[in-house]
Amino acid sequence: MSSNQLPAELQDLVVTGKLADNERIKGQSQQLRGTIASDLTDPVSGGFTSDNFQLIRFHGMYQQDDRDIRAERAEQKLEPLHTVMLRARLPGGVITPKQWLAIDDFAKHSSHAGSIRLTTRQTFQFHGVLKRDIKTMHQMLNRIGIDSIATAGDVNRNVLCTSNPEQSELHSQAYEWAKKISEHLLPHTRAYAEIWLDGEKIESTESDRATTAEASGAEVEPILGQTYLPRKFKTTVVVPPHNDVDLHANDLNFVAIAGSGEQAGQLVGFNVLVGGGLAMTHGDQATYPRTADNLGFVPLKHTLAVAAAVVSTQRDLGNRVNRKNAKTKYTIDRIGLAVFKQEVERRAEVTFAAAAPFELTHRGDAFGWTAGIDGKHNLTLFIENGRVFDFVDKPLKTGMAAIAQIHKGEFRLTANQNLIVAGVAERDKAVIEQLARQHGLINDSHSNQRKSAMACVSLPTCPLAMAEAERVLPSYVDRLEALLAKHQVPEEAIIFRITGCPNGCGRAMLAEVGLVGKGPGKYNLHLGGNHNGSRIPKLYRGNLDEQALFAELDSLIGRWVAERQPEERFGDFVVRVGIIAAVVVPKDDFYAA
Repeated sequence: MSSNQLPAELQDLVVTGKLADNERIKGQSQQLRGTIASDLTDPVSGGFTSDNFQLIRFHGMYQQDDRDIRAERAEQKLEPLHTVMLRARLPGGVITPKQWLAIDDFAKHSSHAGSIRLTTRQTFQFHGVLKRDIKTMHQMLNRIGIDSIATAGDVNRNVLCTSNPEQSELHSQAYEWAKKISEHLLPHTRAYAEIWLDGEKIESTESDRATTAEASGAEVEPILGQTYLPRKFKTTVVVPPHNDVDLHANDLNFVAIAGSGEQAGQLVGFNVLVGGGLAMTHGDQATYPRTADNLGFVPLKHTLAVAAAVVSTQRDLGNRVNRKNAKTKYTIDRIGLAVFKQEVERRAEVTFAAAAPFELTHRGDAFGWTAGIDGKHNLTLFIENGRVFDFVDKPLKTGMAAIAQIHKGEFRLTANQNLIVAGVAERDKAVIEQLARQHGLINDSHSNQRKSAMACVSLPTCPLAMAEAERVLPSYVDRLEALLAKHQVPEEAIIFRITGCPNGCGRAMLAEVGLVGKGPGKYNLHLGGNHNGSRIPKLYRGNLDEQALFAELDSLIGRWVAERQPEERFGDFVVRVGIIAAVVVPKDDFYAA
């Protein structure tokens, strides 16, 4: 790879001014160590102090508290009930039954939530872990071959990959690249092993990074840099025509391209798309969601070099002064796509070829049984809100443990918060389906609409939440189902998503109907996303309560049913008839009247 030194002609594109305080925190952190180890032994507080509150994110954790009881504890002169949420690193979402049983056991005994949460980042989260149990949690994960390195913070996070990699050889090859990209972009610091594993080796790749650091006499971060990235960074590997990972929500995307002739069905390279992202800030029109741009095609041999070049270009040109404008999408809009592309080519020592043609036609998960090329079968289970828990009427967590006890294949988590029991032999299908039905993991009454809805966690634990999301999604879907039935289209489905704040975790800014929390019980209603996830929805009405929200949807769905063209989706209809303007160039169109 060529030098990462920024050329003189690009020096003027660096944002100058007083750096955001996060830059100080990273710079003084001793490569992400801070004083986390000391905080762990402090019996006075259940939380982490000052800079460590931010630094634990680089280790895959967020400090949270139960906001439902915050006021009560304050009245009792107690600090908030501090716990952490941990997000595991699981490239492509693949996990073994043995690993599942270990995380199931930990959630049962060491998490006050008692649940496993499947996330839109194609991995699992523990919620409600007390400080006394954090080190035990990391050591348990290490024993089963999992870690949480770089699943949060200003680094490249868990790499997503289109689900069901055994459906074709192309899928399988793409999944292997997702793992390689994840490893290539990890931090080199030994802080994670030192703090949580008492210095134990994690795996051979981690050992190799340590050896490099020892040889140089210091820990060096050749890709991420000594102060890491200006902001979080997200990467996907996509296998068309499926867009189940919502590529336009991510900074960097590798779209798998199959060969022809003798290479038919084989992965030959990737189209590289950059600059997607969904987060924004209420009232700040300098922030906005954005779809990704296609830089062009590269053959497989250049994949890791291009990944590193995109990351390092964002590292050096991203905004370190204003974190609200620090993501890759803003860097590209500020300096121009052509300049960004040229710098990536220089660093990776490649020239992008013209983008290979591809089409995205599907976004949801394929529920039920599918057959793989290996002669085995895959069962996709719908997990509402991604919450694996023993509810009163559906003991999902017990059911998954029962399946894990006998399953000989793998589990695959999807970016839509669902779960695939993968690699099932023909002779084992019946017993696995019986267990799934017995525990409520298969429910034939779930509507297409329910399977097309998604929400972030939000209240009571997320400190950024302004409104409910996960806890209201089931009842909101009930109301939406009732509207579809009222207008005599009960089998239809609208891509419907709720996020408790404008930070984008529920991917509402790629929905046909997206609700963004504005305050307690109030949401902004966005319309006009499309079925394949390539168009941003636009604000239609702001600050609506539940009654006003569903009154608007009642009217809109009535018009859609009465006036739509054959097979026309709801999001396309509201744009075609002028109910909402299409967002073509988000920077210009998202807030335009």
